[in-house]
Amino acid sequence: MTGAVPRERRLLDGSTLPAIGFGTYPLKGEECVTAVRSAIEAGYRLIDTAVNYGNEREVGEAIRRSGVPREELVVTTKLPGRAHAYDDAVASVRGSLEALGLDRIDLHLIHWPNPRVGRYVEAYRALVDLRAEGLVGSVGVSNFTEEHLSRVIEATGVVPVVNQVELHPWFPQVDLRAVHDRLGVVTEAWSPLGKRRAPFGEAPVVAAAERHGVTPGQVVLRWQLQLGNVPIPKSATPERQRQNLDVFGFELSEEEVAAITGLSRPDGRLFDGDPETHEEM
Repeated sequence: MTGAVPRERRLLDGSTLPAIGFGTYPLKGEECVTAVRSAIEAGYRLIDTAVNYGNEREVGEAIRRSGVPREELVVTTKLPGRAHAYDDAVASVRGSLEALGLDRIDLHLIHWPNPRVGRYVEAYRALVDLRAEGLVGSVGVSNFTEEHLSRVIEATGVVPVVNQVELHPWFPQVDLRAVHDRLGVVTEAWSPLGKRRAPFGEAPVVAAAERHGVTPGQVVLRWQLQLGNVPIPKSATPERQRQNLDVFGFELSEEEVAAITGLSRPDGRLFDGDPETHEEM
């Protein structure tokens, strides 16, 4: 829990993922282009979007305007639940490539398993096949449970490199993170700061912020890193973007990490519904 935190995470397939990403929901239009370009200029190299965010074109435009070499960026998008039939999944990926203006998606996730339809294994197989074609770099999932992970692994023999889930001090996903550790899956955290009810006033967060001379938000993001998670905060404000990225110059003690994790509570999950519409702070 303590010690130096790497600025990149090695994935099962040998590729790497920046330690912190930039979330783009619900940014739209020119605001999205401006915010993503600002984030890239601030130093973010992992950019997270999705078909259902409706902003892939803007994200692609921001990447082009940034002037940063394409190979320095890791672009993530997500397959919507309505596109889990094999051919629909392939069409969705090709549509994302066109919208983004890219010839490859570095990390492609299934947005959620859509268990009512139950075709997520088919969708996952499509992504694995597209990886073999070079249209997708790495294949992962989002909002999957242990059961969902087991099914896709058993069906394809390919372990998702990432599972992106809601995770913050009130909902630290202790059991699921243990599953990820056992399988070698990297945990990405959406709503890493707690979304609309951020725990910035909680005593362990406030105390750590005062002790280290940083903001409560920086404490929570550092907590995420020391747990081994890849947080994906969102902010349209350049100053906040830089602040969220500036979390490598201090270290929480084991006691501080444990105290923040201890904020977990039974009603800590902030979102209960269709996870394809989740917000990222």
